[in-house]
Amino acid sequence: MSIRRAAVTALAAALALVPAGSAYADDGIRAQQWALDVMGTDQAWRTTKGEGVTVAVLDTGVDASHPDLAGNVLPGKDMVGFGARKGDKSWARHGTAMAGIVAGHGHGAGRRDGVLGIAPEARILPVRVILEDGDPARKKARSTRGNALAEGIRWAADHGADVINLSLGDDSKSAHPEPTEDAAVQYALRKGAVVVASAGNGGERGDHISYPAAYPGVIAATAVDNNGVRASFSTRRWYATVSAPGDDIVIADPNRRYYEGWGTSAASAFVSGAVALIRAAHPGLGPAEIKELLRDTARDAPSGGRDDSRGFGLIDPVAALDRAGKIKPDSLRTTAHAEKYFGPGPDEESDDEEPAGWVGPVAGALGVALLAAGIVLWRGRRSTSGR
Repeated sequence: MSIRRAAVTALAAALALVPAGSAYADDGIRAQQWALDVMGTDQAWRTTKGEGVTVAVLDTGVDASHPDLAGNVLPGKDMVGFGARKGDKSWARHGTAMAGIVAGHGHGAGRRDGVLGIAPEARILPVRVILEDGDPARKKARSTRGNALAEGIRWAADHGADVINLSLGDDSKSAHPEPTEDAAVQYALRKGAVVVASAGNGGERGDHISYPAAYPGVIAATAVDNNGVRASFSTRRWYATVSAPGDDIVIADPNRRYYEGWGTSAASAFVSGAVALIRAAHPGLGPAEIKELLRDTARDAPSGGRDDSRGFGLIDPVAALDRAGKIKPDSLRTTAHAEKYFGPGPDEESDDEEPAGWVGPVAGALGVALLAAGIVLWRGRRSTSGR
């Protein structure tokens, strides 16, 4: 349906939604979570489901009462301080969707309904650093809360975050590195937090550099579809670390309905969930070691071992967990502006549309690498009551 593609003209915090029926009537959601199978969660969960790990979701807020997240969300911090509140239409939609991808645990009998995240036993630390695209206060936030991201990163690092997920970014033509944000990322890395960010949704709009994905030390996630092909919207840049599912992704919404979405936002959340699994099983590994681990265990690597479209390949939590058990942890290392952390530079033009085989500016200096939601999850279930 064209509504999915028409939803994105800029990378923003909004989720373009279509009215849906009940989220609880035999919704068939689980069967549509193809990304769980691709990432081998059943096998990974034999080792860990992320218990004891805290993933900070720096976003538009998280609905802690959502049935798929209840009990997994810690008290957080609002770095904006105004705008939509719980119950408003433009509140915590993008952030709740990302939290569900990371640590959703489903609901109902046997928790068979709703969304499952990659690390369903991980804890979510919500940090509100941006406003949704539809929030009337967004313009005010852009002009008065430009340091929210940097402050949020530092706050999360100081409050127990093992992983910091940044499903957001500025990939406008004027995007540029902000020293306060870069310093905040380095601060978090030195404290041992793994920082993951979406690579950007500019693949059809010039592939502009996106920050914070391009800051050194960050694990930048690009998006692929269910065939392992680079998603056309996914930005191609030298900082790409690994790819993850980012198209036709099931997302949970505060309105208690489910939608399909797309974007490198989702890819970032999937990578953060995978990192949570690694951290739970191997807490001694530092950020640089985990980044290297993901790089070395990614599957379906591009020709030559890496490209700007998919980084080193599709993230493989099972292989990473297996390899992690053989690594002797080093001391945590400061990340410098070097190839080791930042990538070797742009690659040559290549045909990155072959199967692998198996965001415009927003609040302050940022933008959200949009998980653009489109079709309500009713297709294939049109005869179901309430859908």
